[in-house]
Amino acid sequence: MTDEDLRLSAYRARLACNFPQIEPILADCLRDAEARLSQQGLADYLDGASLVCMIGRGVEPVLIYLQELPRIAERLGEDCLELVSRSVWRLSRTPNGAAIPVFMQSITGVTARLGSYELFELTIDLLMDFARRTSASIHGNQSATLPSPSLALLLERLPQLLGELSLSGLRRWIDYGLQHFLTHPERQKDYFSLQSPDSRAILQRERHGTLLVDHERPLELYLRALWQDGDLLIPYSTAFDQLRKPQPYYDALGIRLPDAYDARAGISGLDRYRALLAHIAAHRRWSGSIVADNYSPFQRLAIDVFEDCRVEQLAIQAYPGLRPLWLALHPQPAEDACDPDRHSCIRHRLALFSRAVLDPEHGYRNPDLLAFLERFQALLAQPNHGTEDAAALAIAYIARTRRQSDLSPQVWFTDTEVDYRDDNRHLWRYIEAGDEEESFDEPPRRSIEEPDRLPPRHYPEWDYQGRHYRPDWVSLYESLHPSGEAASIDQLLAHHAGLAKRLHQLLERLKPQLAVRQRYQEDGSELDLDIAIRALTDLRAGRQPDPRINMHHRTDGRDIAVTLLLDLSESINQTPEGCSQSILELSQAAVALLGWAIEALGDEFAIAGFSSNSRHEVRYLHIKGFSEPWGTDVKARLAAMQAGWSTRMGAALRHAGHSLSHRKADKKLLLILSDGEPADIDETDPQRLIEDARKAVQELNATGIYSYCINLDPFADDYVGAIFGRHYSVIDCVERLPERLPQLFMSLTR
Repeated sequence: MTDEDLRLSAYRARLACNFPQIEPILADCLRDAEARLSQQGLADYLDGASLVCMIGRGVEPVLIYLQELPRIAERLGEDCLELVSRSVWRLSRTPNGAAIPVFMQSITGVTARLGSYELFELTIDLLMDFARRTSASIHGNQSATLPSPSLALLLERLPQLLGELSLSGLRRWIDYGLQHFLTHPERQKDYFSLQSPDSRAILQRERHGTLLVDHERPLELYLRALWQDGDLLIPYSTAFDQLRKPQPYYDALGIRLPDAYDARAGISGLDRYRALLAHIAAHRRWSGSIVADNYSPFQRLAIDVFEDCRVEQLAIQAYPGLRPLWLALHPQPAEDACDPDRHSCIRHRLALFSRAVLDPEHGYRNPDLLAFLERFQALLAQPNHGTEDAAALAIAYIARTRRQSDLSPQVWFTDTEVDYRDDNRHLWRYIEAGDEEESFDEPPRRSIEEPDRLPPRHYPEWDYQGRHYRPDWVSLYESLHPSGEAASIDQLLAHHAGLAKRLHQLLERLKPQLAVRQRYQEDGSELDLDIAIRALTDLRAGRQPDPRINMHHRTDGRDIAVTLLLDLSESINQTPEGCSQSILELSQAAVALLGWAIEALGDEFAIAGFSSNSRHEVRYLHIKGFSEPWGTDVKARLAAMQAGWSTRMGAALRHAGHSLSHRKADKKLLLILSDGEPADIDETDPQRLIEDARKAVQELNATGIYSYCINLDPFADDYVGAIFGRHYSVIDCVERLPERLPQLFMSLTR
């Protein structure tokens, strides 16, 4: 057999599928996949095909997967392989399994209309939500046994719909149909098969704008011909980002653009794409980068605008026709529109300057504006000017025009957004891990004084209604917990001496007993007497002695890293009915016993607590670090443990998982001790934070971190199962916490 035959045979052995119909095409499919995919991608391809084969829907979905997925993965990324197979498996577990062949038939046409994995993933989420809603609503409950009446019809027409609508338009068209015909199966079928007048009318209403996918090639040629530049154009949708509107940007992966543009101000959608690409190309040619940590948020905002103006003027010198195009799209703010006695006018002043640079006939009269406009023109006349020069001028402008009202939370936004410009993330590089400075339009992040607290870390939060992440939504501040009297923890341990004795007996069974002696070591912890005597005998006999006369021991047993995450919200200050101690005091005793037990076992472990005061301030307090021994310092912090604020669990889970993921242990356990459901003062929908915590647990599982919740709320079954699945325990009798917490840990790590 040739090498190729051996490889194909190995691939066939991995493919768990016995349909005889696949054999004639399998070799060609495998060769095509081998040419297009990486080794990991090829493994995912075979595993995905095996999964599709096991769903019991015949050979057709398998054939489509084998033939089409390599090309789709090459175009959109190899993550598509798992996304498609997982989506097929999800459909097979629902009443809509019969729609799987239609789903597989449609994905080739669908992906041809979508230019990025992100849009494909959003489309899949949209379809899964559609299937769930139509099944449940028609049949009255979430566990319906009958399929959606219109899913297959929608799938059949999906490539056609994406050829006429952007993803945002498709979502609005679907939402209209669900809003009006969700409980009418026959009318629903007519709507989603494009047979009803309503369906065609809404389709016509949403059919507007220029789709990037239809003009990708001409825009790539535009970049190459005029700018001698080229990069991957990656569309994103604005349909799934209601709270924070995404902006164009570029990075090492390509240029991110909206998936559709409407005509505006007499400028077609295609010309709006050209205006945006010209601005980005000017940045890529003439902009440098500067250290963000050296500037305040106001200064960074001004530098963004001045650098935008500088590169645009350089571009206009090369292509004068860009000036009228950019002028048509640039807002024209009125000079006296913003009242500085009522609003923060910093955005307005910068928009005035930007317009004045672009428009020689601006007509503005402000003396500071005119003076800096003159200085800006002088800067452009200098040879070899750059980003640093624009930054210096921007800082001077901010200092000269500064007003006390700039700090007002009432920021003037009217006619200040220049939407053909990117977000300028390429301008900034950061030395510190976080940024302590606050954006000018964000509410204050700090409400307590903690001088040793680190700069914030920003985490996304899952929006279950929009089915997307809110990027950088939560600000998490971590710090070392203040210290108290370590002796009080020793008193707690003495109070529970009987329990500690019983735990000690359990610990002896769990302790690693596999201490392996390694002999014949040149360096070691102790002398190996047998080998040393033999070496001495050889030396006296005139023979060359063996120098490996030492030995050392290593433990060949447990390899576990544990993080204990404590909910320190206000509710744990309560004393349950019939108890003599508060939940906080019982938690201190339980954690003290658990810390003593884990230390005796020799496992790596850390302890941290969290609480929140809205999404702008989640506190994460370190009580014990992984490398820190269980001793006086840790006990002192545990003794000073205090509770307050709310329980925004998702961000704390993500941060604890981030730290735990860097440990080199074979097994990683995140143990959460809480007394209630996720909640916060700025969130009115109780389900939102539950769903975000559930999503965070799924993220942890994907990275190999096992999470387990110990809840003290007698009614926790209503929500804790939704977050942690079956990985939780509810302790109804809170007074048993000091006993149950160490026992649960030992059972989890046995």
